Amino acid sequence: MSLLLKNFSTWVWGVPLMVLLVGTGLFLSLRLLFIQGRGFLHAWQVVTGKYDDKKDPGEISHFRALSTALSATIGTGNIVGVAAAILAGGPGAVFWMWITALVGMATKFASCTLAVHFRRIDEHGETHAGPMHFIELGMGKNFKWLAIIFASFTAMASFGIGNMFQVNSMVSAMGSLIYSNGIAVPFVFKITIGFVIAICVGLVILGGIKRIAVVASFLVPVMCAFYIMAGCFILIKNNHLILPGFKLIFYHAFHAPEAVAGGLLGGVIRSGVARGLFSNEAGLGSAAMAHGAAKTAEPVREGLVAMLGPFIDTIIVCSITALVIICTGAYELMDTKAQLTSFAFERGLKGSGWLVSVGIVLFAFSTLIAWSYYGDRAVDYLFGRNFVGIYRWVYVGFILIGALWPMNDVINFCDALNGLMAIPNLIALMALSPIVYQLTQAYFHKYLSTDGK
Repeated sequence: MSLLLKNFSTWVWGVPLMVLLVGTGLFLSLRLLFIQGRGFLHAWQVVTGKYDDKKDPGEISHFRALSTALSATIGTGNIVGVAAAILAGGPGAVFWMWITALVGMATKFASCTLAVHFRRIDEHGETHAGPMHFIELGMGKNFKWLAIIFASFTAMASFGIGNMFQVNSMVSAMGSLIYSNGIAVPFVFKITIGFVIAICVGLVILGGIKRIAVVASFLVPVMCAFYIMAGCFILIKNNHLILPGFKLIFYHAFHAPEAVAGGLLGGVIRSGVARGLFSNEAGLGSAAMAHGAAKTAEPVREGLVAMLGPFIDTIIVCSITALVIICTGAYELMDTKAQLTSFAFERGLKGSGWLVSVGIVLFAFSTLIAWSYYGDRAVDYLFGRNFVGIYRWVYVGFILIGALWPMNDVINFCDALNGLMAIPNLIALMALSPIVYQLTQAYFHKYLSTDGK
C-alpha cells in the first residue's frame, strides 16, 4: 500500500503538472500586469477594514475570510511540509517553494475573484462559491463534468491534507512532548489524543462558516505571531549563519545535491513545487470557497485580499522554518520529517524544541476546522444541503484514522489528491482569465484612479 501511494503521488506530480501549475501562475502574472506588485499595498488596506460595508452581500468580513483561508494554509505544511521538502530535495527546494508562492499569488487572486463574481447566496443566507461554481457558470453547462471532478477531488482531499495529515502531525507533536526520543508513542495515547481532537473540531465545525471564521480570526494572528517571533529570535541569535543559508538555497536550487534522488527536476524542483502547493494551496482552488463567503460587492477586492495568503504563508512563515533548519545544519543530522524542525529549533536555541510542538498543534487545529468547510462546500455542490451534516460527522470520524495512519502514507495520499484537485481549477483559470482581466481593469480604474474612494 505504501509503495502504491508513493508511486501514484510521483506519477501525479510529474513534469506536466509542475509546468501547468507554475505556467498558469506565470501566465496570469503577465496577463494581469503583475497584480502581485501593483495591488499589494491596496490589499492590506482592504484587510484592515477600510472598505468594509455591513450592507454588502456575503457572510464574513474580509479579515475573517483571509483568516479562515490562512487557517487552512498555515498548518503543519509550514513545519513538517518544509522539513519534508528539504529532506527530499535539499536546500534548493526552498527556492522553488518561493517561486510557487510568488506566481501563486496571481493564481489565488484570479481564483478568488472568480469565486465572488460567480457565487450564489441562497434563501438561508449561505454562500455557494468556489471553482466548481465558476467552472459551471463561467465555462458553461457543457463543462459541468469538470466542476464535478473538482468537487469530488476536493471532498476526498479534505480527508487528507485537511484532516489526517494534520491530526497525524498533532499526535506526533504531543507525543514528542511527553515521550523521549526513540520511545514509540503508545496506541492508547494516539487514540485518546485523536478522540479529544475530534470532539474539539466537532464543536467548531458543526456551527458552519461563521463559527469557523470567529475561531480562525482569533487563532491565526496569535499562532502566526507566536511562531514567527520564536523563529526570528533563533535567526537573530545565529545571524552569522543567515547569509550562508541563503547561499545554500540559491546554489542548490540549480545544482542538485548528490543525495537528492531524481536530480534537479525530479528531486529539487518537484519537492519545492509540491510542498509549496501543499503549504500555500495556490492553484488548488480551495481558498476560493472561504473568500467566496466574504461580505463584498467587489470581486476584485476579495481577490486582492486572497493573494496575500501565499505571501504570508510561504514567503514569511515557511521561510522562517526553512532558514532555521538550514542555518542550524539540522537537515544534515536528522532525517525524520516529523522531528526535523523541532530538532533545528533545539539546535538554534536550547530548550526551544517544545515551541515547534505547540506550533504544530495550533497550526494543525486551525487547518482541521477550515478544511472541513471546503469539504462541506464540495459535498453541498455534489449532493445537496442535506448531506452536509453527514459529511461533517464523517470528517470528525476520519480524525481517529489520521491519528493512527503512518506519516509517509498520509503525505503521499495528500500529495496525490492535491495534484488531482489542482488540474480542473488551473484549466478553468486559463479559460476564464479574460473575465478576471476585465474585472481587474474596471476595478483599478474605478477605485485607484479616484484615490481609492
